[in-house]
Amino acid sequence: MSTEPATTEPEEPAGRGDETPDGGTPTTEGSADAADAGEAAGTGHEGDTGEAAGDAVAAPEVSEAQAELEAQRLERERIERRKAEKKGPIASGAKLSGTAADLLAAVRAVEGGQKPAATVFSEPEPAPRRAAPEPVRRPQPVAPPTGAAAPSGETVEAVRAVLAEGGAPEALVPQVAEVLGEGAGGRLREDPWQLLRVPGVRPEQADGFARALLGAECGPDDERRGRAVTVWLLEQAAVAGHTALEAPALAAALAQRSVPDPDAAVQSTVAEGEALVFQDALDDVPPTAAVDDEAEQERPVRVLIGLERYALAEESLADGLARVVNSLPKDDSTDWASAAASAPRAAAELIRAVAGHGLVLHTGGEAARAEPAALIAAARALGLRAYTATHSADGRRRFASLLTTAEAGDGTAVATVAGLLSGAEGPGRDADGALDLDLLVVLDAPQLDVETAAVLAESLPDGARLVLSGDPGVLWSAGPGRVFADLLAARACPQVASRTPDPGPIGELVSGIGIGELNQVDAPGKEVVIVPVRDAGEAVYRTVQLVVDSVPRAFGIPADDVQVITPGHGGAAGTRALNTALKERLNPGPGRFGGFDPGDRVAYSPLPGRTTPGRVVRADADGLHLECGGAAVVVPKERVERAVRHGWALTAHQAVGHRWPAAVVVLPGDAAQGLSRPWVYTAFGRAERHLSVVHGVEQALPRAVAEVSAKPRTTRLPALLKAQVPSAD
Repeated sequence: MSTEPATTEPEEPAGRGDETPDGGTPTTEGSADAADAGEAAGTGHEGDTGEAAGDAVAAPEVSEAQAELEAQRLERERIERRKAEKKGPIASGAKLSGTAADLLAAVRAVEGGQKPAATVFSEPEPAPRRAAPEPVRRPQPVAPPTGAAAPSGETVEAVRAVLAEGGAPEALVPQVAEVLGEGAGGRLREDPWQLLRVPGVRPEQADGFARALLGAECGPDDERRGRAVTVWLLEQAAVAGHTALEAPALAAALAQRSVPDPDAAVQSTVAEGEALVFQDALDDVPPTAAVDDEAEQERPVRVLIGLERYALAEESLADGLARVVNSLPKDDSTDWASAAASAPRAAAELIRAVAGHGLVLHTGGEAARAEPAALIAAARALGLRAYTATHSADGRRRFASLLTTAEAGDGTAVATVAGLLSGAEGPGRDADGALDLDLLVVLDAPQLDVETAAVLAESLPDGARLVLSGDPGVLWSAGPGRVFADLLAARACPQVASRTPDPGPIGELVSGIGIGELNQVDAPGKEVVIVPVRDAGEAVYRTVQLVVDSVPRAFGIPADDVQVITPGHGGAAGTRALNTALKERLNPGPGRFGGFDPGDRVAYSPLPGRTTPGRVVRADADGLHLECGGAAVVVPKERVERAVRHGWALTAHQAVGHRWPAAVVVLPGDAAQGLSRPWVYTAFGRAERHLSVVHGVEQALPRAVAEVSAKPRTTRLPALLKAQVPSAD
């Protein structure tokens, strides 16, 4: 690699910013960074999610995010009704029934390496494979009722009074009223730890609030506290990507939070219906010397605790995927053979796999997207209603250009996942509420969280084919679950691995990182440049110099097309510090509207886990007006702090699904512990023509690439799939 030497004196290092509040009375700072912690319930996250934890932003008309939220809410209600009609327990996971003592005995048995008593859990035989189930009538997405979410003035005043009495800041009033709903003041006075339901509030802050309200009656052994902390830990685990936690891990995390009897806290939480208990059979159990028939039938299980919303989503996803696999018409007259014969060689294997299967997985990098494009072109030529969904608007633009090249139309067959589900893009829905299509290819599949994937699967009509395509080396979804990785591991359907490599020095570098090797590549045109720095202050200085001067001058790439990527929001060279320095050079201004000025580059997060780069157009009484991917967005002023950040510098999770002509990846010394192979792979892969690496972590970079893989996530999807979908092996 060529190296661009530093030629100027570095600036003084910027001060470190805290990611979350560290105690005292509750603040709102953590709400924007709830996903930044990356550590929950004793487990970690492979990268900073980089998403504001704000709710969907409401535009003057119903926004895409609102419509999607409403569609997901209706889908969850349908799933709940279906579950209520079931008389028996779920095949691979059952809600615990019986006394609290039974739960405690089961948890302790698992912790001790023993089998739970047969009377505690029951697991029926797996359901037989369905040939072609009756279509499920799915609700069509509708606009949320106007004014339904706004709490009454009486509720707001009651919340304000309780928060003031407990010494909490008044800035929390709107969030508490919104989260707890009508009667929020009374609920909060009765149970002060309900404050933990507000994003960004931590247990120590809720404890201080409870002490101010309850006085001597407040103690760590309060049953209300145990339940609230249990739910909070499960929510934090979801932020870190888990859909459930193993009972021993949850108990250990509760003990770390000074809950004196973790088992009792879990029992109480389950009894109140705020969490569910599941058991999944363990497959990798070492054989014993002598096992009788009865013991052979009592297979050891792991006990999992999870929130209902994610449990329902995983079960719905498994059901939906099983239906996709099993409902493929057996008398299909489509001439797939001729389509495969006339397709490019790299795409023929994918077309043949889709011809015979309802669900297919496709893996590959950016260049491999030509294969799904050829599939869509072939399917449309055969008269099928074939569509593609991408993670981002930028991905939609790039894939649309491939479809145009493949003579598959003008790109109208491409939508974003959010636009597809909301009905704003794509084919729309049929009379039954299902997507009106025959084939759906979902790109950027690793970015599917379990809830979005469940809604997608349940939205497909019977007989439709589904292809999930993506690069398994990138960071997993910002939301809970690891859907694509779980499906690859389960081997429940055909998998087509592309052999089309990404071109050029950047493609060669990223390909090596994917297999754990940080190779020195030949870059005669300075496609890859390493810029060594001594400290975070110099890293900020050199980054600004690269964006403003060096890259535009050397490669003719405007500063607006250069994206900075850094490991986190805080720190002396995090997104906050870098965005401050870049704004000062590229668009200085007073920041009259929440710190923003017209012309500012921003990262807009309408929902947690989804970021859209954009630009500030103006601000007025309606809110902050943005232009995001060619669409106009209005963010009400009360949502700006939670949903909008400056966007000259992003985290890798914010950048995933997007690509820019040039990228500057900043690796300050204090980021060494947070690096992993997926993070480096994702960050370096955002560049198309030029990549600059501001390098201050020395040997931590090659060590992370070689040794630090993605941190595991606890999910139930593999066990659920095993019970419903036979292995493809």
